[in-house]
Amino acid sequence: MPRFSIRPETAADVDAIDRITRAAFQHHPHSDQTEHLIIARLRAAGVLTLSLVAEQNGQMIGHAAFSPVTFPGTSAGWYGLGPIAVAPHSQGQGAGAALVQHGLELLRARGAAGCVVLGEPAYYGRFGFSHRADCVFAGAPAPYFQVLAFGNSQASGEVAYHAAFAPD
Repeated sequence: MPRFSIRPETAADVDAIDRITRAAFQHHPHSDQTEHLIIARLRAAGVLTLSLVAEQNGQMIGHAAFSPVTFPGTSAGWYGLGPIAVAPHSQGQGAGAALVQHGLELLRARGAAGCVVLGEPAYYGRFGFSHRADCVFAGAPAPYFQVLAFGNSQASGEVAYHAAFAPD
C-alpha cells in the first residue's frame, strides 16, 4: 500500500488544493462543480477548522476540509467532513482514507463532539459513520447523511452547515 504524509495546508497549497478539487469532481455524477468554491469560502470566512493535504513522493494528491456544523439545542463541537478530494490519478490508493482517518483523530484530540458527512455509506461506514434516523440533512437521501459521535456525545435534528455551502 502506498505511503502518504498528511499535514495541514499552508498558504502555498491553496492553488493546488483548488486544482485537485476541480479535477476530482469534474466527472462526479452528484457534483455541481462548486466544491472548490466551498473550500475557498470556508477559508475566507475563517471556519476551515481542519484543512489537510495528502502528499506522496513530495507531490500533493489530496485534500480534506472539516468545518463546524450545528444541531438544534447542542453545544459547539460538531464538524462536517467535506469537501474531500483526491487527484484522479491517485484515487483508489488510500489517500482519501488516510485524510479522513487523520482528520477524525485530530478532531478527537481537540475534544470534538463528533463529525458528520454526506457521502457513500459503504465508504464512510468503515470509519464509524452511520445513518441515524434522528439526524437529518434537508434534501439529502437519508442513508447518505451519516453521523459519528465521539464518546458519549449526542446530537439530533436537522444539521446546519456553514453558509459557505449554500451561498446566496
